[in-house]
Amino acid sequence: MFDRVPPHRQPWPRPPRALPAARLREPPQGARVTVAGLVLVRQRPGTAKGVIFVTLEDETGTANVVVWAQVYERFRRAVISGRLLRVTGRLQREAGVVHIVAELIEDLSPLLDRLLDPGFKPDGVRAGDQP
Repeated sequence: MFDRVPPHRQPWPRPPRALPAARLREPPQGARVTVAGLVLVRQRPGTAKGVIFVTLEDETGTANVVVWAQVYERFRRAVISGRLLRVTGRLQREAGVVHIVAELIEDLSPLLDRLLDPGFKPDGVRAGDQP
């Protein structure tokens, strides 16, 4: 399907593939999307009633993730210790800011360890290259 459609006209990818951060303005409000990236920041403000805010970064930009307390309890280890996360959730826009409200959080940190493998050869694909 993607072979005949110009890259700028291709529909945004749906889970399980990850949507590059630069394309988060494309899906409609409430769409279920997946993002992945390195964890830049984890914040748990005292006034946020148990909500955790996570900022992920891929090659194209950052993604803001909202993790409600119930979701945090299910994926506590990934949220606390993950260095590379894949998050699936609902896209939310508020006051010009895009957030992903997390439903599923996967720790992909072991993939980072492969970078240290002497036989590692990158596949040449970047996040921004995805359809």
